[in-house]
Amino acid sequence: MQLVVLDGYPINPGDLSWDGIRNFGTLSVYDRTDPLMAAQRMRGADIVLTNKCRVGREELQASRNLRLVAVLATGYDVVDIKAAKELGITVCNVPSYSTEAVAQLTFAHILEHFSRVGQHSALVHKGAWAASPDFTFWQIAPRELNGLTLGILGCGQIGGRVAEMGRAFGMKIIGFSPSRRAGFAGDYVDLDALLKNSDVLTLHCPAKEDTVGIINAENIAKMKDGALLINTARGSLVVERDIRDALESGKLSGYGTDVASKEPISVHNPLIGANNCTVTPHYGWAPKSARIRLLDVTARNIQAFLNGQPQNVVNP
Repeated sequence: MQLVVLDGYPINPGDLSWDGIRNFGTLSVYDRTDPLMAAQRMRGADIVLTNKCRVGREELQASRNLRLVAVLATGYDVVDIKAAKELGITVCNVPSYSTEAVAQLTFAHILEHFSRVGQHSALVHKGAWAASPDFTFWQIAPRELNGLTLGILGCGQIGGRVAEMGRAFGMKIIGFSPSRRAGFAGDYVDLDALLKNSDVLTLHCPAKEDTVGIINAENIAKMKDGALLINTARGSLVVERDIRDALESGKLSGYGTDVASKEPISVHNPLIGANNCTVTPHYGWAPKSARIRLLDVTARNIQAFLNGQPQNVVNP
């Protein structure tokens, strides 16, 4: 059996082992694959593993032996699901492996905005505290999360975990989600109420037809003046030019994001250089413990497929 990993470096830059996947057959691991090379590298493979390398209809049709596409991620928008179904190719993903990691990074962005740890540490190293006439010093006073309203757009595994963390900080939790999961640590509201009442709005929904661009100028206008927006989901959920405009006008007090509309981010992205905007390089999912879970579940996905009982299938 031939297995091909199209873009293995982000998942395993050398600190993990591919042995759990290699046990299934002959494994070829490419650190990165140019989109123009994807079809060629997939040719002859029975199973293809991809993280962000696009696998479209053309690549699927050219892969005569292909039976399974194992997405090395939770999001599976890099695969043409419709074409795979038509061609009888199973596609599976890895849900929930990064729940704790992404929820943690969400609060890293929130806490950075309200406590300004990085900003004040840099000032101390530059001598600002040493030059202070008082025992204490701050450029911007920290604010408490207790009593603020945390709005969650997308109340799945990650959104639900963020809600639990927010409640631990004493925040009031509200959420909007098409499907209302039991056990959500807050109150469900409609979208307009979510926008209107959130002091902090954090995005945890997939990029789909009805969510792409959902945070735009029209919906930002419905938000509280001075609200904080956090996005650790997908860059396409927001209109980045509208975010920058809202930061410049003060409508938004800040934007913290781990994702961008094009990744790696372009130097011309409107978020670059924006005030009160923290941008991390889509690494919320990347703790070693999370990546180990990612590979372990992927191996189980492959074994389940070979046993005739596929799991985590996204194109049933």
